Amino acid sequence: MEATSDDFGPPRDEQEISAVSDILMHAYAMTPADCAAWRQRLDSNDLRLLREGGKVAGTLVSIRKGQWFGGRSVPVVGVGGVGVSPVHRGQGTASRLMTRLVQEARASGAALSILYPATQPLYRRAGYEQAGARYEIRVQMAALEMGERTLSLRAIEPRDEAAISACYQREASLRPGWLDRSEFSWTRVRNPRSEQVHGYLVEGASGIEGYVYLARRPLKDLRQELALTDLVASTPAAARRLLRFLGDHHSLGTEVVWYGGPDDPFLLLLREQSYTVKVYMHWMARVLDVRRALESRGWTPGLSGSLHLEVADELFEENRGRFVLDVQDGVGRVTRGGEGRLKLDIRQLATLYTGFQSAAALRSVGLVEADDASVRSAMALFGGPQPSLRDMF
Repeated sequence: MEATSDDFGPPRDEQEISAVSDILMHAYAMTPADCAAWRQRLDSNDLRLLREGGKVAGTLVSIRKGQWFGGRSVPVVGVGGVGVSPVHRGQGTASRLMTRLVQEARASGAALSILYPATQPLYRRAGYEQAGARYEIRVQMAALEMGERTLSLRAIEPRDEAAISACYQREASLRPGWLDRSEFSWTRVRNPRSEQVHGYLVEGASGIEGYVYLARRPLKDLRQELALTDLVASTPAAARRLLRFLGDHHSLGTEVVWYGGPDDPFLLLLREQSYTVKVYMHWMARVLDVRRALESRGWTPGLSGSLHLEVADELFEENRGRFVLDVQDGVGRVTRGGEGRLKLDIRQLATLYTGFQSAAALRSVGLVEADDASVRSAMALFGGPQPSLRDMF
């Protein structure tokens, strides 16, 4: 059946919110208690429902936030909690739900949409593609018996939260793919659904220089592992002090686990390679507006270049056709027209945009058509550290 203009939007009443809980219990095997906790933590204004035949057929959570690329925060819509009623599965409901979401997200002014996929074909049909990864980092506790204790360390208090957010912001702005966190994301760090988290910070002459939020997960025989929901240091002394603090748990601790990227700088301070770094999940991105996306991100200062693109997008006519990207000293400008020397689908533009895959790699598997000069230009413009995410949503 065709979706109508009024069958997508926030919940209208408590009955529809209850229908969402029922969908999530089926989709994610959540218990009633899990659903109750989820409802308490979620702003119902972030919920989106697709109604078919007067019934709630599908649901998702739409979260406005930013994502750092080139030192600038790009407006994005994060998507989570996608679920379809059991009686509506196999009828294209999920595709209609995602189509309506990306249409709304584009109209809101967002440049990108990002999500963690439970299945990729659904999201690829909506224009999403792999754009980065979330890595699980596990370090043996014994490897952290190093570092120093010169900086003061204490428990985090509510009055520290603004300064901690500023500390995170300074570091995140330099890490492609990290979130410009909304309150929703900070809640996930400070008060995750199923664990008790404690926060600690280190201070120096200039104030807060680093912090950690951690949960202690019990294992067999009174052993435990430390699960970090966030770990940030803005100075070398803070990094060493935080590692020393984590290592001080070695009497009963086995490992420390956190999430980030393959280039996590804390690992460079360890004496040995007594850790593992593995992909937890690839996240996907969707370019909602070609011009807005390319102009809202930052570019390497001092780097100049141009790229003639030809983009295909089945959903948005405004994204189809030829564009010229001109980059001068950290700023990108996009105009219509040009020669279309680098041809790609909107999905591959997302992969290129974040720096997850190079133009050469995409061309090697037939996902991009381009001459050598355009490939080199794209690699120079979009090159840099691998994008990563440490937050779930």
